[in-house]
Amino acid sequence: MTTATKFTLVRIFMIPLFMVCMYISETNDIMRYVSLAVFGIASLTDLVDGHIARKYNQVTDLGKFLDPLADKVLVLAAMAMFCEWGMFPAWALMIVLVREFAISGLRMVASGKGTVIAAGWSGKVKTAVTMAGLCIMLLLRANLCVDLLGGELIRVINWVVIAAIAATTLYSGVEYFAQNGKVLVDNQ
Repeated sequence: MTTATKFTLVRIFMIPLFMVCMYISETNDIMRYVSLAVFGIASLTDLVDGHIARKYNQVTDLGKFLDPLADKVLVLAAMAMFCEWGMFPAWALMIVLVREFAISGLRMVASGKGTVIAAGWSGKVKTAVTMAGLCIMLLLRANLCVDLLGGELIRVINWVVIAAIAATTLYSGVEYFAQNGKVLVDNQ
């Protein structure tokens, strides 16, 4: 097993820890910071494993499978918690889910035709915006931020984050299909 894959596995194992911290953070302000730290560290492992995989030629089929899966599950875990708490609208979560299922389906069809659809630049931007945005939302939950910024400003910032996540998700989904949709056409 490569070093890059080990970092990906660390991210996967941090997801249940993050979820537990998030649940406890409902009643414990310190756990809000712990949740942010766990999510932030898990997000950073995405940068580290990708860098290691490319720099040291550690790109493997297992890594190609686990890395995007770990990203999706980490992000969806945070969004689902925020959705449960009324901080993240269900329509925005559905945009993310539909995009992920659609791109996965597109990749499966392409794979069946012997074509590999690599991660595009817009997909990487979407991931970065989403992870950074969720970190901001996690930080804004802390009582210190509420005291400093006030509830109304925090709601505005949260909506800006949600809009950025939705916009980059939609854009990257459309771009993937615009660039790779030809694999859906039967050439018989």
